Amino acid sequence: MYEPFPGNYVWNLGVNICLCMGASMGEIDKANDEVREIAREGADKGTAAFFDSWGRMADDLVVLGEECEAEGHALSAAEKYLRATAYYITAERMQARDYAPRQQMYRTMLDTMMRGIEAGELGWERVEIPYEGSSFPGLFIPGDGEGPLPTMVFCNGLDSVKEMIALSIRDTFAKRGINVLAIDQPGVGEALRLNGLPARYDTEAWAGAAVDVLEKRADVDKGRIGMMGWSLGGYFAPRAAIYDKRFKLCVSWGANHNWGELQSRRLQNEGENPVPHYWEHVMWVWGQRDMDAFMALMPKVTLNGHMDKMTVPYLITHGANDRQIPREYAYQSRDQAVNSPRLDFKLFTEREGGVEHCSADNMEPVKSYIADWVSDRFAEV
Repeated sequence: MYEPFPGNYVWNLGVNICLCMGASMGEIDKANDEVREIAREGADKGTAAFFDSWGRMADDLVVLGEECEAEGHALSAAEKYLRATAYYITAERMQARDYAPRQQMYRTMLDTMMRGIEAGELGWERVEIPYEGSSFPGLFIPGDGEGPLPTMVFCNGLDSVKEMIALSIRDTFAKRGINVLAIDQPGVGEALRLNGLPARYDTEAWAGAAVDVLEKRADVDKGRIGMMGWSLGGYFAPRAAIYDKRFKLCVSWGANHNWGELQSRRLQNEGENPVPHYWEHVMWVWGQRDMDAFMALMPKVTLNGHMDKMTVPYLITHGANDRQIPREYAYQSRDQAVNSPRLDFKLFTEREGGVEHCSADNMEPVKSYIADWVSDRFAEV
């Protein structure tokens, strides 16, 4: 993994994910130069400085995009808006939940993303998903070809957002004739930040709401809908596919068999924390008032006792050097999915790349492998 901040895993992970979203090395190196010294003092202490440095970089790009649009060069503007979106995402997600400027940056990110979509004529569509008296949003990325087409619901993990999904996969699935609905499910993105919807362990509730919307679309093949997720989505997705049988296949991009148990390990300082201000963040995500309440909920966030009910084709990918989710959890999901009619397990090594958590070091080999697997499985349905 590219590590511009030696010893600072959290910042390095964020930078690598940003590169996978289309960042420019030259741009981010300039922004990183402003904060290299403070980064040595710890992941939490310098996050405000990181926020300012990367925020200015994104703001400058937006201005350049506006200049391109004024000159009638919308496609050039789109490239800058989308890259700026990646920088806003990276800066915003580093902050503590109560850091006041992050909400405005988040809204700026949403606006900049839509400007990029429209200027680039990408055809990506915002979708609102009704859910328990409220709603949560998604981005619908249409596949190439005549519809109706097979469709994947792609959920986030602990702290990613639908824009991160969209910028990371771009047209990988679309070129294979597969729609993708990237969602901000309860606990992440707009669902959490703007609508106040916390995560839940019984993920079939919100995943089913997404299927309800897809089933009403003429461009979706209702008999070929799949479920996938990355990071903590490696728990969310299989749980949803196990209990909502409308899903015809499932992918865990990074296994996460027993995330609840992992929190007990983290209390003992084993492993690396994936985001700054970790415990405040997870309590916010799960809507828990304190650590006691959070830890009391965690035994429910496991696939133990559920995985034998997986009755659709299931793919698990995992990085050989994943520093957040132990490989043993990938093996547990694999070994317990005894009733899946087609179970595939792929451990990505240095030979292929994609060895870090959710292939943050190199997403191409993994997303291509997943897209090929999904395409092949849908062809069999």
